[in-house]
Amino acid sequence: MRAKMVVLSKEYGYVILTGAASFILVTYLGINVLKARKKYNFQYPNMYSTDPENGHLFNCIQRAHQNTLEMFSSFLFFLGVSGIYFPRVATGLGASWIIGRLLYAYGYYTGDPRKRLQGVLGNLALYGLAGTTVYSALVHLGWVCNN
Repeated sequence: MRAKMVVLSKEYGYVILTGAASFILVTYLGINVLKARKKYNFQYPNMYSTDPENGHLFNCIQRAHQNTLEMFSSFLFFLGVSGIYFPRVATGLGASWIIGRLLYAYGYYTGDPRKRLQGVLGNLALYGLAGTTVYSALVHLGWVCNN
């Protein structure tokens, strides 16, 4: 059986830039956690606060970052793979995930965890990337035609 060679299109550069932008997002959310640690005087190595006065706000900022990190490896995998066959779609969905995660974080930062649901766009984009990744696999295996 002969190996199938896949040549990346020039448009894959947009996928790469989207991945780089997602790193900036994660870094930005991490910096917000560092600022909250300083503001609320919450020391390492503790991840979450039990302080009844400011602990809730710190925990909301921490969770917004932590939850994004929990999804980050899946996002990068789906972005990178789906971008091979569908770079424009992957870029659009990737940018939507980044915007959705910002909306999620800013909603969470209010101290009302229900407001994190403003970032539902990010979840929808991630599901879209997962779907295009599976479809990419089917195209690569030759089980469906990609015209």
